[in-house]
Amino acid sequence: MSEFYHPRYSGRKTKRRSGRAVLLILAILMIIILAGGYVLYNAIYKPNVYTGENESAYFTIPTGSNFDSVKKQLYIHGLIIHRKSFELVARLKKYDQVVKPGRYKLTNDMGNFQLINMLRGGRQAPVMVIFNNIRTPDQLASRISKQIEADSLSIIRLLNDSAYLDSLGVTKASLFTIIIPNSYEFYWNTNARAFINRMKTESEKFWNSDRTQKLKELNLNRHEVITLASIVEKETNKNDEKPTVAGVYLNRLVKGWLLEADPTLVFAHGDFEMRRVLNVHKQIDSPYNTYKHTGLPPGPICLPSVASIDAVLNHEKHDFMFFCAREDFSGYHNFARGIEQHNLNAWKYQQALNRKNIYK
Repeated sequence: MSEFYHPRYSGRKTKRRSGRAVLLILAILMIIILAGGYVLYNAIYKPNVYTGENESAYFTIPTGSNFDSVKKQLYIHGLIIHRKSFELVARLKKYDQVVKPGRYKLTNDMGNFQLINMLRGGRQAPVMVIFNNIRTPDQLASRISKQIEADSLSIIRLLNDSAYLDSLGVTKASLFTIIIPNSYEFYWNTNARAFINRMKTESEKFWNSDRTQKLKELNLNRHEVITLASIVEKETNKNDEKPTVAGVYLNRLVKGWLLEADPTLVFAHGDFEMRRVLNVHKQIDSPYNTYKHTGLPPGPICLPSVASIDAVLNHEKHDFMFFCAREDFSGYHNFARGIEQHNLNAWKYQQALNRKNIYK
């Protein structure tokens, strides 16, 4: 008996098979798309930064860096978990074409997308630049170069550039009158010129209407007040005593006396380890020798603190003309109106130095 062939029945079977094949292909494509999406999602958003036991780490990108150098430093410091996904997202976001220098804060929860957006947008973490107890421009340059990208040589060159200093209204001797020690927020990739220009701006802010009015009352200018404050700074580290010390020096200036300030001799000799000023030190030929030259020295002998500047502006009004370090080495001073009492105070202190074998 021959098999009966029905065309309509056979066509339906073929269509069902074709339909199942299409559904299978669609399912496979969906799986591939979902798998690819999952992989891509992880590549973009899954945390890919490792900062060790710390929750965050700071990463600096020097000026002139390219993507290869950024990658190298990230990998050397072990900050990236999966390198391929990082590089994939970086290229998708075209970060390899727009590397921006700076100091960036990385955290353990960062994915590639967040990291690349931060780096590409140049969203830096600011640096708190702090400096105090500075005696010379070289010391200032060294201290600053350890906190921002500008190197000490570039800072020193500008501090010795007479044309540039002239544009700021200062000379090498008066340079410190436009730099007020404090804490300032900077971006790490700040260069030397931007740093000094910022200091000039901050100095103008410092001299507000109240301080400017006190300048007029003293009949002194900024340069003179900063210079006197630098002497006060090196005479005592006791902020509560600074207005009294400032009052003594202002009394001497009013009467036309020699200031006879030991810290100016230390500066003139350049021996900042000197612990005892002797008569031989007073013979040095220097405009900073206030034992020989009346009035204030040519410029500040250090960067005075805000406390010392305000101590001059708000000096104590008294009739003391002398002071000498206390023999108890407390850091405070004995004040005197007349030379007899001062000589006695000085003798007590000299004896205390001798007992400690401090002779220079």
